Amino acid sequence: MNGPYPFTRQQRLLMAQDYTYVFEQAIKSTGPYLTILARLNGRDFARLGLAISKKRLKRSVDRNRLKRLTRESFRHHHSLLAGLDCVVLAKNGVAQVNNHTLLLSLARHWQQLSRRCKKS
Repeated sequence: MNGPYPFTRQQRLLMAQDYTYVFEQAIKSTGPYLTILARLNGRDFARLGLAISKKRLKRSVDRNRLKRLTRESFRHHHSLLAGLDCVVLAKNGVAQVNNHTLLLSLARHWQQLSRRCKKS
């Protein structure tokens, strides 16, 4: 994916210890469709982890759609989230929500997490 907002390997949480680090002392943003956990990472860029389970989204098509939309939203809000590690968790019923609603929900989560994490 080329363009003004790439999503590089450097911007991903790749190892289990990265996820564990976020889960230990996370700042949480919860909504009707998603829960996003975040923690300061001591870097000058943000990283994203996706924990989209089969239990919440049965069909792989739905899981992949949510992952794609989350990465797209993260790319567009990357500068707002500088210095954070974020992990996205799905809730029941997210499969029935349209793309526009999910993108709006994600934007609200990113803004909320940015405010909360900058305070602490």
